[in-house]
Amino acid sequence: MIKRIKAIAKKEIKQLSRDTRMLFVIFFFPLFLLIIFGYAVNFDVEKIQLSIYDQDKSELSRKFTNSFLSTPTFDLADYLVNENQIKNSLDKKLAQVVLVIPTDFSKKFYSDQESKVQFLVDGVDGNTASLIKSYVESATRFFNNRIQSDILAVNGIDNYEPVKLESRFWFNPELKSSKFLVPGLIAMILIVTAAVTVSLSLVREKERGTIEQINVSSLNTIELLLGKTFPYLILALINGALILVAGYILFDVVIKGDYLLLFITTFIFLMASTSLGIFISVVADSQQVAFTAAVFATLLPSLLLSGFIFAIENMPWIIQVFTNITPAKFFISAIRAIILRGVGLQAFWQQWIYMLVFTFAFLGLAVVVNKRIKEKE
Repeated sequence: MIKRIKAIAKKEIKQLSRDTRMLFVIFFFPLFLLIIFGYAVNFDVEKIQLSIYDQDKSELSRKFTNSFLSTPTFDLADYLVNENQIKNSLDKKLAQVVLVIPTDFSKKFYSDQESKVQFLVDGVDGNTASLIKSYVESATRFFNNRIQSDILAVNGIDNYEPVKLESRFWFNPELKSSKFLVPGLIAMILIVTAAVTVSLSLVREKERGTIEQINVSSLNTIELLLGKTFPYLILALINGALILVAGYILFDVVIKGDYLLLFITTFIFLMASTSLGIFISVVADSQQVAFTAAVFATLLPSLLLSGFIFAIENMPWIIQVFTNITPAKFFISAIRAIILRGVGLQAFWQQWIYMLVFTFAFLGLAVVVNKRIKEKE
């Protein structure tokens, strides 16, 4: 059995070495996707364009505006001189947020009244608007705390803080979205390349008519599948390693967890991905159909339903149930736990079980469908 599997694998490697298009898909396509998605898909909000309409024009209002402009988060778009410019600034996207300081800002402050300011945020992009809102609220709180410290110092009370807030972000202190996205990219790239290459490899035998010779040989189905998929599993593991190296070089993504757990998790995920490719190869009659079906069955679910970009917890419950159709959802959960949080198996062992169930389910379906097709023939 081992000799027959080795012979099939050796034949597949020789065939693959002559197929430059397939080698391009296997090695260049994953790195291309990593670079494009890693740099293009970015949720970090930097250099927020801020326009200022200061009607007070006092020393206090200048201190307040300077507290924003002195940070790297905000860039001055313009100083506005009338209310009409506010709408124009937002309509033409000259600014993402407009700060409006009323004429009685300093007067109310020095008379111990509540001084109000207004922030007008461009809300077309809801996520960006929410982040900008958080930034301006944080900057305003910082200014308030500094003013309170100055008042206490004038009254002879130095360095007194009734409640000191100190926030720390675990796992991703810089809050870089690339560190969150790269593990998801690994899942998307591996499932697409593994399913596509395996399905094309098996369907190629159908198109060339060599599948009949294989069927009448001493090979059984398991030996054929193992021999066909083994080279692609190895190539996919190499691909995964290259992506991790590229992620470290380009995006500073460091693996905090156990390398052995990462290897086993990736291998189980690749088994699930190749089982999907095997199922597609059984139902597809041509390489074109197999390629289209493999991309459709892997790319869209891993992009939209896996938690790669959109949080599954925020989806309607019926969609949350539907997300279980892709093993990428469970692999992303596990790989983020290993790479970003550095946790052990106790935190994600359930993900292994699902991916194994997915693997055997699709292999079983492939066997059943293949037998029915043979019976009809």
